[in-house]
Amino acid sequence: MFNNLVSKKNKLAVIGLGYVGLPIALAFAKKIKVVGFDINAQRVELMKKKIDPSSELNASDFENSDIVFTANMADLRDVKFFIIAVPTPIDQHNLPDLKPVIGATETVAGVLKKGDYVVYESTVYPGCTEEDCVPILERISGLKYITDFKVGYSPERINPGDKQHTLQTIVKVTSGCDAESAEEIAKTYELVVDAGVHRASSIKVAEAAKIIENTQRDINIAFMNELSIIFSRMGINTYDVLEAAGTKWNFLKFFPGLVGGHCIGVDPYYLSFKARELGYHAQIINAGRFINDSMGGYVAKHTVKKISAKGTKPGKVLVMGTTFKEDVTDIRNSKVVDIIRELMAYGVSVDAVDPHASSQEMKHEYGIELAPVIQNNYDAVIVAVSHKEYLSLDEKYFQSIMVDGGLLVDIKGLFRKKITKLNYWSL
Repeated sequence: MFNNLVSKKNKLAVIGLGYVGLPIALAFAKKIKVVGFDINAQRVELMKKKIDPSSELNASDFENSDIVFTANMADLRDVKFFIIAVPTPIDQHNLPDLKPVIGATETVAGVLKKGDYVVYESTVYPGCTEEDCVPILERISGLKYITDFKVGYSPERINPGDKQHTLQTIVKVTSGCDAESAEEIAKTYELVVDAGVHRASSIKVAEAAKIIENTQRDINIAFMNELSIIFSRMGINTYDVLEAAGTKWNFLKFFPGLVGGHCIGVDPYYLSFKARELGYHAQIINAGRFINDSMGGYVAKHTVKKISAKGTKPGKVLVMGTTFKEDVTDIRNSKVVDIIRELMAYGVSVDAVDPHASSQEMKHEYGIELAPVIQNNYDAVIVAVSHKEYLSLDEKYFQSIMVDGGLLVDIKGLFRKKITKLNYWSL
């Protein structure tokens, strides 16, 4: 398989061209023949014009690429190596929503041939690839797993908005269903990953390795958030405490904050779901998720309390930043929305702004439109996301958009030790 890909006798296809799939497709297209497939025809048309719908890549990243972008399943019929990189979200009950990965599996199964390889990159619970996806591949294709086609798992590690930690610079974990496929898949990824490849002992081990990466971060951030709640009642600043504790060489430097997005805020639910299926209640994982999912409401309530403590009824609040993290356009599972909704539940008028988010997407996803301009009469300003555009702001600016005695809520501690006149609070 590897030799035929390198000689361009065989084609590789990436199914799902979002934040993860498009960079992978373009990286491989610099080396071998690639088909980039997405069910969203409008996104495909943009990519044909060298436009990344996710605004992560530049037109130059599309240059010198042997790639065909398509939404037509027929273009997959002569592909031999498939990479599935679709989202794996959760539903309204925080249960795994496998519809995208199942749909992508059905698409590939419809064109699967003897000798083909299918590699999953989507984050799933351990066992999902072989227990949920492989039976679909067998049933629709009529082929037999391992005997007729090979399957592997190589978890994505792309960090949206991060230009330093990229596909090329992060060690890639790979796995296969047998010794032959494990080696062929590893060698294929070595074409594009300069940092090298770690060959996991099995597909299930590779799945588990990915899901604990984000679960570990989630639990550590939850501990910081819990400390923040405790320290706030003590009247001490959490960031001051962490700065002092961080002088010890083995102190782990995590910070409090909102945990949203499509990875850290989602993946632990996949692991706890599988644990529950196996008859075990994942206490630490679920406790961490509860704390982190509650932080938006906590910030809003604390903001209202601090304004009300001055004898003023909270009237108008500005929320700066609505994406799930800094310097990205992605609003999926943004916990800033929890702050906005909780404030509105208290009868507060909320203006939300963001230099990267689309007002149209915010309206479609959450029913919240971004304010066209920033006013000058806010009772409080909540800096929720540390976009680069906000880093240079100073106390004078915040004073200019707030009423006298206004409150600055600095979730990420960006302006700690820089505010002397305004009322100030951070996690």
